Amino acid sequence: MPRNSHQTRSSRKQGGGLVGRWRPWIVAALIAGALVVAALHWGDVKKFAELATKAEPLWLAGALLLQIVTYVSLSAQWWLVLRRAGSRRPMSKLLPLTITKLFADQVVPTAGVSGNVLLVDRMKAIGVPREHAVAAVILAIIAYYLSYAAGTVIAVVMLALRGKLSLLIVGVAALLLAVAAAIPSAALWLQEKGETVLPRWLRRRSSVRETFQMLRAAPRGVVHDPRLILELTALNFIVFVADAATLLLCLFALGERASFEAAFVAFTMAAVVTLLSAIPLGLGSFEATAIGMLRLMGVPFETALSGTLLYRGFALWLPLALGAILARRTMRK
Repeated sequence: MPRNSHQTRSSRKQGGGLVGRWRPWIVAALIAGALVVAALHWGDVKKFAELATKAEPLWLAGALLLQIVTYVSLSAQWWLVLRRAGSRRPMSKLLPLTITKLFADQVVPTAGVSGNVLLVDRMKAIGVPREHAVAAVILAIIAYYLSYAAGTVIAVVMLALRGKLSLLIVGVAALLLAVAAAIPSAALWLQEKGETVLPRWLRRRSSVRETFQMLRAAPRGVVHDPRLILELTALNFIVFVADAATLLLCLFALGERASFEAAFVAFTMAAVVTLLSAIPLGLGSFEATAIGMLRLMGVPFETALSGTLLYRGFALWLPLALGAILARRTMRK
């Protein structure tokens, strides 16, 4: 059940908080990081533009539509959590938050921490009580890793059925499953126990105390709602499917009639390696893994390379530009 009105007023009094004080610097650093990465990889951006002019436009339009589906699905997460907590907000307010969060997650690879910090701040800016914003973040983290686990298991099964499974792939998948089990469990445990689990010297730090107070303030009935967790995991998995389908349509646009199975395996394993490697934007690690998996599934090298670069244009470079614009608007506010 949502917390009472006294708690809501209390959370608003704390509205400045650590994030609020450092917001301009955080956003400025994110924008600067995005510009540096874009400048260093300008060749990839130009390659995307070149490939897009040569590809079949109908398939490209479908790929763009699927990327919009990913943003809507992620925004629907916040909508469901806030509705359950009693702080419903329209999707039109939540969609820009999703893009800004993804922008922060891509530029600063901290397993979603950077984007979640910014998300809490932006939710408070549209009138969401802090405890409800934190609940949305905790549940999003849980659903994110559960959907990764589901996608990884499905990809491994697909590879096994084709006789393409190797010890390296099994090892990467096992590591992801371990992380996917540990992080949601830790999030729920820390939300339940609070700062009492920390050493006394660490508890004396005001920033640490504030962080754990935020975690404890999240409504337990919302955070521990199994049906809500299942719904959010399903929405995250829709994002997985839409991203894999985007890669497939990029291959179609280049004249390669690959299977959805090949695209799903390639996208999933590339996303897993990117998550585990913690390289900004997954540059290099995503492309190498996706191309390798597509080759393993029978897609020619040239098409696998071009299709992956085309996909990255839709899923990375275009949203990165939009996220930078929204982040700059946030900094001005």
